[in-house]
Amino acid sequence: MQTKVIRKKSIGVDSVEPSLTPPPATETTFLLKPKIVGKSKKRDIPEGLWSKCPRCDSLIYDRELDDNLKVCPKCQNHFVISARERIHSLVETCTFEEIDATMESVDILKFTGVASYESKLAAYKKKSSLLKDAVVTGIGTIGTHRVALGVMDFAFLGGSMGSVVGEKLTRLIEAGTDRGIPVIIFSTSGGARMYEGMFSLMQMAKTCGALGYHAKQRLPYISVLINPCYAGVMASYASVGDLILAEPDAMIGFAGPRVIRDTTQADLPEGFQTAEFLQQHGLIDAIVHRKDMRARLIYYLDFFGAARRKASA
Repeated sequence: MQTKVIRKKSIGVDSVEPSLTPPPATETTFLLKPKIVGKSKKRDIPEGLWSKCPRCDSLIYDRELDDNLKVCPKCQNHFVISARERIHSLVETCTFEEIDATMESVDILKFTGVASYESKLAAYKKKSSLLKDAVVTGIGTIGTHRVALGVMDFAFLGGSMGSVVGEKLTRLIEAGTDRGIPVIIFSTSGGARMYEGMFSLMQMAKTCGALGYHAKQRLPYISVLINPCYAGVMASYASVGDLILAEPDAMIGFAGPRVIRDTTQADLPEGFQTAEFLQQHGLIDAIVHRKDMRARLIYYLDFFGAARRKASA
């Protein structure tokens, strides 16, 4: 409403009275604000900085995870760890001497399917330039003990055992026997390598035969089972250790739970094929946390060494 000022001389002050005259009509124009084009304030998180725990869904800084040996600090879930990372966490600095490092698999049977065996081998070798196959073997020192150490890597074709894996492990066991030192093998595998047919199945007998000669020399063999450990590997050298250890919650067996359930048409016991279940039923001697593995191995090696010295006295 428009107002006008009326001056009254008698009072000497200005009085304001409302005016009933409407204001003149004016055209109103609405202007659209231009869109602001610029960088978003939200910053993208670079890949490779954080990992999500599959058990508790926690986000863990990768550097913190590496410092903790790939174990979740909240729920203690054991992540997959590479063979070389595990070797680094076990042996004394600069004491590991790798053997048969250049040995690698070839496609003998010319296997063809959705993808050829040769192309799969090439892809995995390119993906992990530090690995020639699914196992790393060598001689190293743990504490004060010289040991023949073999560590499988699930990242290479599911840790499957082919002719090269079997040959490298057999040579490792024979090297331990010749040098009179203990053998320690960390096993994680989906089983025998189907691309090599009978050549892969032969490795089960070959590795166990080498361990038989090792046992005749009264030399210890410690088998450590890592999640997962199945089929031909578990049915051969992984299950014949003088001492069988496992990491917490490791899945261990011959056939998978789903296959057994479908075959037997029966409900499986709770916790079936876990390391804890197998320890309760006598297959596994001890379940060892990854951060305690090195100290526990030194303890066992001290015990075996003392027993052997006593027997030879």
